[in-house]
Amino acid sequence: MTRDLSGSGPEDHAALVAPVQETFTEALEFTSEFTAHAWPNLIKHFDPVWVDEALMATGTATIRRRRLPAEQTVWLVLGMAVMRDLPIAAVALKLDIALPAADGSRTVASSALSQARTRLGPEPMEWLYLRTAEEWAHRSAGADRWRGLGLYGVDGSSLRVADSVENRDHFGGHSSGRHEGGREERESGYPLMRLVVLMALRSHLLAAAAFGPYAVDERAYAASLWDTVPDHSLVLIDRHYLQANVLVPLTSNGVGRHWITRAKSKTKFRSIRRLGKGDELVEFEVSSEARRKNPSLPTHFDARAIRYQRKGFQPQFLLTSLVDETRFPADEIRVLYHERWELELGFGELKTDMLERLETLRSKSPSSVAQEMWGLLLAYNLVRLEIERVAAELKVHPLRISFVAALREVVEQWHLATIVSPGTIPTRLGTVTDRLRQFLLPPRRPKRVFPRAVKIKMSNYARKPPTQSSSKKRAK
Repeated sequence: MTRDLSGSGPEDHAALVAPVQETFTEALEFTSEFTAHAWPNLIKHFDPVWVDEALMATGTATIRRRRLPAEQTVWLVLGMAVMRDLPIAAVALKLDIALPAADGSRTVASSALSQARTRLGPEPMEWLYLRTAEEWAHRSAGADRWRGLGLYGVDGSSLRVADSVENRDHFGGHSSGRHEGGREERESGYPLMRLVVLMALRSHLLAAAAFGPYAVDERAYAASLWDTVPDHSLVLIDRHYLQANVLVPLTSNGVGRHWITRAKSKTKFRSIRRLGKGDELVEFEVSSEARRKNPSLPTHFDARAIRYQRKGFQPQFLLTSLVDETRFPADEIRVLYHERWELELGFGELKTDMLERLETLRSKSPSSVAQEMWGLLLAYNLVRLEIERVAAELKVHPLRISFVAALREVVEQWHLATIVSPGTIPTRLGTVTDRLRQFLLPPRRPKRVFPRAVKIKMSNYARKPPTQSSSKKRAK
């Protein structure tokens, strides 16, 4: 049963926040001596043993005695993801990750941090993300099913990366116009990275991800994600993925795996029989070109076409592999398809909230970008797990909890743990539990409609073209 905090009396409020006080008390007991190893106590879902396993599995464990061993650098990368307002050197100082020097100093130069990140590489962070994401996201999706199916979504987006020669050569970008008075195409202001994720839609936890150069089609990155979709699941996808080589293997290579997408304006299919009003079983023909590329594809496959129209819009068709009209009613499928928008909200949390509206990764080499990206995805899931915990305390759905408020609370408690003594925690804890009420968002308005539009006009200033390296100038 959902309880409204604003309408609770003092006794109800005390009963509600008591377990939360205990949770925060346990989380903050260690604050007399905060180190990077204390992170699992603040976000207790993360097992520190996984760090050692990641370093051993990827062959990056530190053997030589260093002030910045590999296991400490892992925490630095996680800290970079949630403390975006601080330079990397300040993040290291906040976390106190460097082992003391001979004179007892823990200050470390920026160059030493760069060298430590280079020694670590992206592989341990990727291992950690993959190790945790599958477990957390699938468990979350399994706990909130629709008619026995876990709900997932697959979609892509792009992020800017630091404008360095290495990043521009590796990631590339898009064409953004032509030079004045000429026909030569301009490069984008920043190099761009393409990102594709598999998301548990009802918790926003990311189950899998793939990213790389912008020129690669997002469907190529998505190809590595389809095998991670678990059995007895339903994937909501964009019509960009309406292809036989995607949809047929998704349903045939597993048990109870299904999909829903929207038909394109030129999509063609043949009606087999009527299932209900605006609901019919249809047949798609697989092109000879698709079968040439993948001989395992059939010549035809069946699907279900459900007529769908919103007031003021042209009628459309939702296409799905859920052909059992009794088990999966058409009206529920029409409503369910709107949950695909959770992917866009998740991208907004990742790009706008965690990256603090900069939407730019700060690493200047492709290897460091990959390391930072895996750390960002892992930190995002950690915040989402904290949201699930708070939602359970407040007895509401996780999507009723503000991501921005939860992220701020995680960062604030991290800062708090580095500066306060244990004796001051009880007095501050009451403020913390009171702030939990601010996490609660109002219920979603199901009929709220806003067409896509630009909210803020872009600047009228001329765009600065990307800087070319001196070597490229000499080559010309």
